[in-house]
Amino acid sequence: MTAPGAWLFLMLLQAPAPDYLAEGLKALEAKQPAAAEPLLRKAVEAEPGDFAAHFNLALALSLQNKDAEAVAELRRTLQLKPGLYEANLNLGILLVRDHLPAEALPVLKEAAEARPKEARPNLYYAQALFHSGDAAGAAARYAALLEADPKSAPAQVGLARALLRDNKLPEAAEHFRAGGAKDGLLEVASAYEKAGMKAEAIAIYKEFPENAAVRQRLGQLLVDNKDAAGAIANLEAAVRAAPSTANRLALADAYKLAKENTKMLEQLQLATAADPNNADLRMAYGRSLRDEHKLIPAAQQFLAATKLQPDSVAAWNELASALIVNENYAEGLAALDRIRAMGKEIPGDYFLRAITLDRLKMKPQALAAYQQFLAADNGAHPDQEFQSRQRMRMIENELKKK
Repeated sequence: MTAPGAWLFLMLLQAPAPDYLAEGLKALEAKQPAAAEPLLRKAVEAEPGDFAAHFNLALALSLQNKDAEAVAELRRTLQLKPGLYEANLNLGILLVRDHLPAEALPVLKEAAEARPKEARPNLYYAQALFHSGDAAGAAARYAALLEADPKSAPAQVGLARALLRDNKLPEAAEHFRAGGAKDGLLEVASAYEKAGMKAEAIAIYKEFPENAAVRQRLGQLLVDNKDAAGAIANLEAAVRAAPSTANRLALADAYKLAKENTKMLEQLQLATAADPNNADLRMAYGRSLRDEHKLIPAAQQFLAATKLQPDSVAAWNELASALIVNENYAEGLAALDRIRAMGKEIPGDYFLRAITLDRLKMKPQALAAYQQFLAADNGAHPDQEFQSRQRMRMIENELKKK
């Protein structure tokens, strides 16, 4: 071996081992967690007892959303270095992120107690309390944070949610406002509705004039409160912004309340045209037409509903009634026959059949149908029963004369 070669060999023998931890930290600082991970894994292999290597490997893993592995590395870090603030905090954050708040509580509590004046550990500890079901404990923690920093938006919103969970609705609304989380007010409004406090819900919904969905809900509440004018104003705006079936139906209800029946029917017609295969919508439109004594168009809607839902007894009943009242007896009887074929006749069907057969001069069959109605009705419809008995006597007299 020549002298220069021997020198090179000697230098190679003296070359320091790679510092995987340092190289891994450089990659982390460069925001390259995927590159840092293999380096830090080698650092852990080289020094299994080095808590810093485990901690930084956990960081690289968490930045890649490899939470399960990151949690394992942080637990190992705390075994090697109990009470390490950064490890407690990061482990708690990951457990909260992974919807394991109960597991996060002890490590976040330790982190919060280690840095009582720092917002971050205390915010996460309060969040873990909230999500583990301790709304009162979370509220107390958020309130303490606000004493230290009244302008903390996360603490204001967190306290609002904790108060909302405890049904302290006015206080929750106050803190949502203070935290700049206006959308949180919609949750308060919904809670007011569930509590039957419609006036309070309406007051909040009025703060969202640009939100079509909110205006639709507001309009429905105003309909419930018999405020037709207020309902119409909001629901017309909702329909302009989003002409959905739900919005049109709500507006139709408002017009009905205001006795603006032409406008009501217009909205139902537009909704039906936009959703022609909706049998329930066809039925609603048909019934409104029927109530306005527009029997032919009503029957058309009921007929369309029977085609969409051939087994719908309600649709066949409405169709039969509309046809028979409009003196279209043959088709009305055919609709009644469909109900009979399904085995779903009710006393009212027997009565409709009886008067239809009566009008068609089918006296024996009408007499039998009247008898069937009386046997089934049991006094539920006294006016129709009186009419049936009167007609039976007349039919019986007519038949005796033959």
